[in-house]
Amino acid sequence: MTRFGYTLMTEQSGPRELVGYAAEAERVGFDLLVSSDHYSPWLTSQGHAPHAWTMLGAVAQVTSDVELMTYVTCPTMRYHPAVVAQQAATLQLLAEGRFTLGLGSGENLNEHVVGAGWPALQTRQAMLAEAIEVIRALHTGELVDFDGDFFQVDSARIWDLPEQGVDLGVAVSGDRSVQRFAPLADHLVAVEPKAELVEAWNAVEGAPRIGGPARAVGQVPISWGPDRDEAVQRAHDQFRWFAGGWSVNADLPTPAGFAGATQFVRPEDVAENIPCGPDLEAIADAVTAFVDAGFTDVAVVQIGDETQQRFLAEAAGPLLEILRSR
Repeated sequence: MTRFGYTLMTEQSGPRELVGYAAEAERVGFDLLVSSDHYSPWLTSQGHAPHAWTMLGAVAQVTSDVELMTYVTCPTMRYHPAVVAQQAATLQLLAEGRFTLGLGSGENLNEHVVGAGWPALQTRQAMLAEAIEVIRALHTGELVDFDGDFFQVDSARIWDLPEQGVDLGVAVSGDRSVQRFAPLADHLVAVEPKAELVEAWNAVEGAPRIGGPARAVGQVPISWGPDRDEAVQRAHDQFRWFAGGWSVNADLPTPAGFAGATQFVRPEDVAENIPCGPDLEAIADAVTAFVDAGFTDVAVVQIGDETQQRFLAEAAGPLLEILRSR
């Protein structure tokens, strides 16, 4: 059975609001809560960027059954992988086994802030692979010394470890990243409904099979609202950055850069790619595209902080009914 999730979008809401939305999303019936992990919003109109890990610790205490996941954390620059390993272990204990650590190679927007520059893609992926090695080693509970190409760990041990461990999901976008990370991860993460990603993952020797022990977790932005024109304008104001694609989005360093790169994106361009308005069947179609591609989990991103309460109160329940009936 497909699991349907709700996104705690740290770029568009404050921490207290996000904790409240999480509690309501569980009450409504979502199976999964995924959280972005940003130092900056994509666009200034979004206006937020609280610390995801602090917020998720609070979410773990106001929820009891819904699964939690970072979507995704970069464990290579802003955070050292030894720190991510400790954060993940602690959150798993607080969540009593409901947490999955989603990892990715990051975006310049969030990682440049520590002043370490922004490596090329091949280097970023090599760093991520080495970071996964460090995290796995520390999650054994053993004393770890590590001297790699990118990271050093000296006499480190995580003292509070969950018995069930922490599963790792890794973001992939094409054959090269699938080949590299499928054997290292427990689950696939992707933001496009590409069946070829699932097929390529399942073809990699040594990779956990999606549909078996592994999950494929997707995410889709939506702009639900009773007035379609307002929903389109909101999506254009806060989510037009999405039109750039990840080859562009990974490299721009600031919200001003994203504003400049998307200045010619029109509202109608956004509406062609993001379902907007009150039509729940159209929203369900966008979600179902991931299901049809073989994804086991799909999380929606409702655009706009000002819409969250109404979406959760009026639309989320009926949308879940439509999705589960399909």
